[in-house]
Amino acid sequence: MLKIDDDIPFINKPWGYERIIAHTPTHSGKYIFIESGQKVSRQYHQFRDKTIYILTGPLHLEVGPSEEDGEILSIGMLTGESYHIEPGVVHRLCAPSDSDVEIIEVGTSQLEDIVRLEDAYGRLLGIDA
Repeated sequence: MLKIDDDIPFINKPWGYERIIAHTPTHSGKYIFIESGQKVSRQYHQFRDKTIYILTGPLHLEVGPSEEDGEILSIGMLTGESYHIEPGVVHRLCAPSDSDVEIIEVGTSQLEDIVRLEDAYGRLLGIDA
Protein backbone atom coordinates (compact mmCIF):
# COMPACT_ATOMS: atom_id res chain seq x y z
CA MET A 1 0.00 0.00 0.00
CA LEU A 2 1.35 3.40 -1.01
CA LYS A 3 1.56 5.93 1.80
CA ILE A 4 2.22 9.63 1.46
CA ASP A 5 3.67 11.85 4.17
CA ASP A 6 0.22 12.85 5.50
CA ASP A 7 -0.60 9.16 6.13
CA ILE A 8 2.40 8.59 8.43
CA PRO A 9 1.55 9.27 12.10
CA PHE A 10 3.50 12.10 13.73
CA ILE A 11 3.83 11.66 17.50
CA ASN A 12 5.15 14.63 19.50
CA LYS A 13 7.42 13.73 22.40
CA PRO A 14 9.02 16.06 24.99
CA TRP A 15 12.43 15.17 23.50
CA GLY A 16 11.45 15.46 19.81
CA TYR A 17 9.09 13.26 17.81
CA GLU A 18 8.45 9.85 16.23
CA ARG A 19 6.89 8.81 12.96
CA ILE A 20 5.49 5.29 12.63
CA ILE A 21 6.55 4.37 9.10
CA ALA A 22 5.44 0.72 9.30
CA HIS A 23 3.28 -1.33 11.64
CA THR A 24 2.21 -4.89 10.83
CA PRO A 25 1.06 -7.74 13.08
CA THR A 26 4.71 -8.88 13.39
CA HIS A 27 7.00 -5.87 12.76
CA SER A 28 7.24 -2.10 13.00
CA GLY A 29 9.44 0.72 11.79
CA LYS A 30 9.92 4.18 13.27
CA TYR A 31 11.72 7.35 12.34
CA ILE A 32 12.90 8.97 15.61
CA PHE A 33 14.08 12.58 15.94
CA ILE A 34 15.79 13.58 19.21
CA GLU A 35 16.49 17.30 19.68
CA SER A 36 19.97 18.35 20.75
CA GLY A 37 20.54 17.97 24.49
CA GLN A 38 17.44 15.79 24.97
CA LYS A 39 17.02 12.12 25.90
CA VAL A 40 14.30 9.48 25.91
CA SER A 41 13.30 7.77 29.15
CA ARG A 42 15.45 5.01 30.64
CA GLN A 43 13.33 2.00 29.72
CA TYR A 44 13.12 -1.61 28.71
CA HIS A 45 10.65 -3.76 26.82
CA GLN A 46 9.22 -7.05 28.06
CA PHE A 47 8.67 -8.47 24.56
CA ARG A 48 9.74 -5.90 21.97
CA ASP A 49 12.98 -6.69 20.13
CA LYS A 50 14.46 -3.86 18.06
CA THR A 51 17.47 -2.54 16.21
CA ILE A 52 18.33 1.14 15.91
CA TYR A 53 20.23 2.59 12.94
CA ILE A 54 21.75 6.08 13.19
CA LEU A 55 20.83 8.25 10.21
CA THR A 56 22.36 11.41 11.68
CA GLY A 57 24.54 11.26 14.75
CA PRO A 58 26.31 11.12 16.99
CA LEU A 59 24.10 9.34 19.52
CA HIS A 60 24.92 8.53 23.12
CA LEU A 61 23.40 5.12 23.98
CA GLU A 62 23.19 4.04 27.61
CA VAL A 63 22.73 0.29 28.16
CA GLY A 64 22.11 -1.23 31.59
CA PRO A 65 22.57 -1.37 34.47
CA SER A 66 23.57 -4.97 33.98
CA GLU A 67 22.49 -7.64 36.46
CA GLU A 68 26.09 -8.79 36.93
CA ASP A 69 27.73 -5.58 38.15
CA GLY A 70 25.09 -2.83 38.10
CA GLU A 71 27.16 -0.79 35.62
CA ILE A 72 25.63 1.35 32.87
CA LEU A 73 27.49 0.86 29.60
CA SER A 74 27.95 4.11 27.68
CA ILE A 75 28.22 3.68 23.90
CA GLY A 76 28.99 6.48 21.46
CA MET A 77 27.36 5.79 18.09
CA LEU A 78 28.02 7.52 14.79
CA THR A 79 26.04 7.93 11.58
CA GLY A 80 25.70 4.56 9.83
CA GLU A 81 26.08 2.43 12.95
CA SER A 82 23.41 0.14 14.39
CA TYR A 83 22.71 -1.60 17.70
CA HIS A 84 20.39 -4.50 18.54
CA ILE A 85 18.33 -4.14 21.75
CA GLU A 86 16.81 -7.37 23.03
CA PRO A 87 13.77 -7.64 25.35
CA GLY A 88 14.66 -6.88 28.97
CA VAL A 89 17.70 -4.73 28.15
CA VAL A 90 17.53 -1.37 29.94
CA HIS A 91 18.46 1.45 27.56
CA ARG A 92 18.29 5.20 26.91
CA LEU A 93 18.97 7.22 23.74
CA CYS A 94 20.58 10.64 24.28
CA ALA A 95 21.39 13.44 21.82
CA PRO A 96 24.53 15.51 22.45
CA SER A 97 24.08 19.16 23.44
CA ASP A 98 25.20 20.42 20.03
CA SER A 99 23.48 18.05 17.60
CA ASP A 100 20.05 16.65 16.76
CA VAL A 101 19.86 12.89 16.17
CA GLU A 102 17.86 10.99 13.55
CA ILE A 103 17.27 7.24 13.95
CA ILE A 104 15.49 4.46 12.13
CA GLU A 105 14.20 1.78 14.48
CA VAL A 106 13.03 -1.59 13.20
CA GLY A 107 11.50 -4.07 15.60
CA THR A 108 8.67 -6.34 16.55
CA SER A 109 5.13 -5.01 16.58
CA GLN A 110 4.62 -4.29 20.31
CA LEU A 111 4.85 -0.48 20.15
CA GLU A 112 3.18 0.01 23.55
CA ASP A 113 5.54 -2.41 25.36
CA ILE A 114 7.46 0.16 27.43
CA VAL A 115 8.54 -0.11 31.05
CA ARG A 116 9.74 3.39 31.93
CA LEU A 117 12.27 3.45 34.78
CA GLU A 118 13.38 7.10 34.74
CA ASP A 119 12.17 10.17 32.88
CA ALA A 120 13.51 13.72 32.67
CA TYR A 121 10.09 15.14 31.70
CA GLY A 122 7.91 13.98 34.60
CA ARG A 123 6.05 11.27 32.68
CA LEU A 124 4.66 8.28 34.55
CA LEU A 125 7.04 5.47 35.46
CA GLY A 126 6.22 1.77 35.20
CA ILE A 127 4.71 -0.66 32.73
CA ASP A 128 3.12 0.83 29.61
CA ALA A 129 3.64 4.32 31.05
